[in-house]
Amino acid sequence: MSGKKYKKSSSLIEEQKKYGVEEAFTILDKMEKAKFDETVDVSIRLGVDPKQSDQMVRGAVPLPHGLGKDVRIIVFAKGEKEKEAKDAGALEVGADELVEKIKGGWLDFDKAIATPDMMGTVSKIAKILGPRGLMPNPKVGSVTFDVGKAVKEAKTGRAEFKVDKTGIIHSPIGKRSFGGAKLKDNFMSLYEAILKAKPATAKGVYIKSIAVSSVISPGVRINVNAIKL
Repeated sequence: MSGKKYKKSSSLIEEQKKYGVEEAFTILDKMEKAKFDETVDVSIRLGVDPKQSDQMVRGAVPLPHGLGKDVRIIVFAKGEKEKEAKDAGALEVGADELVEKIKGGWLDFDKAIATPDMMGTVSKIAKILGPRGLMPNPKVGSVTFDVGKAVKEAKTGRAEFKVDKTGIIHSPIGKRSFGGAKLKDNFMSLYEAILKAKPATAKGVYIKSIAVSSVISPGVRINVNAIKL
């Protein structure tokens, strides 16, 4: 975005002011748009110590309006679960032969799902999938026998969240073209999931601050205390 457009967008927000959820997304909707359909992201600062393993906040939640992109899913499964995954729209389904294909350098997919009994097989390529964030993980629902549901949710759009080492969760919640109302719905689903994921050991204020922005817009700060579930 040009400096002129960014300045125009910035004029819609008051410095340091925190807005109600509905107002925040209304403001974002009015901001200058890019020539492409920008992704909208939310940043949530948590009152946890990510260095402590018992204060790690991680999970996934299906968003009511999806993420606005086609997600390519592969599934490690056998037998009837293989058919279930294919019927749900998986790009590729298999076991040892799929592992060999990935060992050979094939990585044209966005997410991997596995049935629990396949994790021994999948572990052979953990060093390939892990660094790319593609390793199936039960904490985000990608290790499950309910592969049909997992594939459908992943294809329509699930927000996977994980607190980073600075105590912040960054997550996409949709596209600018969704409009304020749908983005607000998606945000509220994510917010509720993060609340439910609060570690029992977390002390003090759990959600410290929230800001929402598109890829190229200034951030709009949300008043945490005004959020009503």
